[in-house]
Amino acid sequence: MRISKITATTVTTAALAVGLAACGSSQPAAEQPAGQQATSAGPKYAGQSITVWRLGDPNEPSQKYMDDLVAEFKTVTGAAANVQWIPWPQVNDKFTAAAAGGEGPDVTEIGNDQVPLWQSQDALAPITDIPASGEHAQIPKNLFGLETIDGEVYAMPWGAGTRAVLYRKDWFKELGIEVPKTFDELLAAAKKIQDDKGKDVDGFAFNGGSDANHLLGALAWSEGGEYAVKEGDKWVGKVTDPAFKKGFELYTSIVTSGVSSKSRLTQNSADIRTRFSNGKVGMYLTASWDIATIKEESKGKLKDDQLAFFPLPAKAGGETPAFFGGNDIAVWNDAKNKDLAKEFVKLATSKKWADRYAMDGGLLPVYPDTLAKLAEDPAQAPFAAAFAKAKAFPADPQWTEANETKAVLQNAARSVIEGKTTADEALAKANTELEQILNQQ
Repeated sequence: MRISKITATTVTTAALAVGLAACGSSQPAAEQPAGQQATSAGPKYAGQSITVWRLGDPNEPSQKYMDDLVAEFKTVTGAAANVQWIPWPQVNDKFTAAAAGGEGPDVTEIGNDQVPLWQSQDALAPITDIPASGEHAQIPKNLFGLETIDGEVYAMPWGAGTRAVLYRKDWFKELGIEVPKTFDELLAAAKKIQDDKGKDVDGFAFNGGSDANHLLGALAWSEGGEYAVKEGDKWVGKVTDPAFKKGFELYTSIVTSGVSSKSRLTQNSADIRTRFSNGKVGMYLTASWDIATIKEESKGKLKDDQLAFFPLPAKAGGETPAFFGGNDIAVWNDAKNKDLAKEFVKLATSKKWADRYAMDGGLLPVYPDTLAKLAEDPAQAPFAAAFAKAKAFPADPQWTEANETKAVLQNAARSVIEGKTTADEALAKANTELEQILNQQ
């Protein structure tokens, strides 16, 4: 495995503001549509084809988006794009097999925090020229922190993601619950829901699965904690620091307070979403992309006016910092026709199609003027507030192993909740594991 030095950018409110201000007034140069190079024989890539991986299961909006995007790609390039949907539980195995055996896609959707990992395995091709000109240059440079490695760009931001608390607005109204402003108020609201709806209902659902650190991280960051920091060329674990421990204790209290069941310690946000769709969850941390699937899974029982979001509150009040995530799109390094693959990425991340990708998929748009308009929408205000304080996990290729494969912090929390160890003991073990994983060569 080739390990590269990663140039990571910590996203802050000020940095985002600078990026928006710098790019918001720029006007894109007139461009010919991607791939449309007139010849006597028609579009340049007529008769050719590529394979595109989309991650997750399609719903009606996402499927319609891809159908329309592929149709325009065909019009402007003459080429076909064959879309394959990869369910989330299979993504890591599919990427691993593709990197090892050369049977990957030409273009793939990819989580922004996954870019350093797969670039380190030579799975992604550089596409540095795409964000350097035209309307793509409007995308703020600070959104390329995880995508820029050794001066080369390996993925294009497609839509930004952050999380807030999705709640049953109708239950809140029925039970006279006000939107919580502190973490203690959130637990009190969760208890009130559970008392009324039954013990099988999680008032606020505990996430202890593959994406658990979105919840744990928000609470730890709100107390001033960090997972690890880079000191020279070495990662130093910080989960034993008092600030991180305070956030960790808030996280485990979701179960120890009784508002989420011990029987569901390993559920992730997809599992929680399904229970929410079936009336078994009052609140959980997620993003607005879950709404379309919830309405489908509930078979129409849950509608827009029953659902709403608020920022996850900190212990002392105010919004917790949310994870700065997002979905990117990249060219696979083994693509048979990288030029054609790059044309697809260029088209997909043009303003027209990137804006629609974000809006259809419940993400935040990466183009500044569209993001500014979205922040004025009351329904999106909780995400704008969370995004303003967004933070990222350690920008290291090995973070996926710590976060998902080894589930270091999830196991620590589970051992505490199950009474097998103390928080100090669990976090000391987790700190050692985290350093070992992040520093491996």
